[in-house]
Amino acid sequence: MGRAFEFRKGRKMKRWAAMAKAFTRIGKDIVMAVKEGGPNPEANARLRAVIQNAKAANMPKENVERAIKKATDKDTANYKEVLFEGYAPHGIAILIETATDNNNRTVANIRSYFNKCNGTLGTQGSVEFMFDHTCNFRIPKGGIDAEELELELIDFGAEEVFEDEDGILIYAPFESFGAIQKELENRKLEILSSGFERIPQVTKALTEAQVADVEKLLEKIEEDDDVQNVYHTMEES
Repeated sequence: MGRAFEFRKGRKMKRWAAMAKAFTRIGKDIVMAVKEGGPNPEANARLRAVIQNAKAANMPKENVERAIKKATDKDTANYKEVLFEGYAPHGIAILIETATDNNNRTVANIRSYFNKCNGTLGTQGSVEFMFDHTCNFRIPKGGIDAEELELELIDFGAEEVFEDEDGILIYAPFESFGAIQKELENRKLEILSSGFERIPQVTKALTEAQVADVEKLLEKIEEDDDVQNVYHTMEES
């Protein structure tokens, strides 16, 4: 198996713990998708993808419909996607994806977490190059041969296709998202969920005490309402 498989295995137990927080994050994704491409999922590929993810997270249909309706309101603030980069203690690179309607607040909060936990907030481009920006799709197994599917999707950018207990996962470079989404839809294959991840090119093993230092910072960052995703180069067991 490749790096995407190992990365997914390592993060499997790190899923959003609080359902309410997951719904808040998906709600922001809906607002950004609607503001960008309109409220009709048929004509808005990004919104279709977010709705699939909402379904995978067991977000009630009425919550999704309410979020779409709210997003069409002119008074609803739009969220700006902002990337933060820095270092935790012991040389662990951290990449933070945020969606914010108040950049000053988000910058101040993220900086304070690094300062309180002996980390360093970096400049743009300081650690992003250490991660591969990927897209992913999950589809039902349904008698599909993962190896055969991988060969068929290579022309659309797929780099890694593998099975886990929840279905078949397809990984590709970030820029291949649209082509693969369209091909899966053309094949009438149900997309259970999709999204983007940043896979560290190299990870670093730490002692138990060092891991605790890094986890302290990660927990503070992940609790922030403006934070959507956090990636790091610490080796996970």
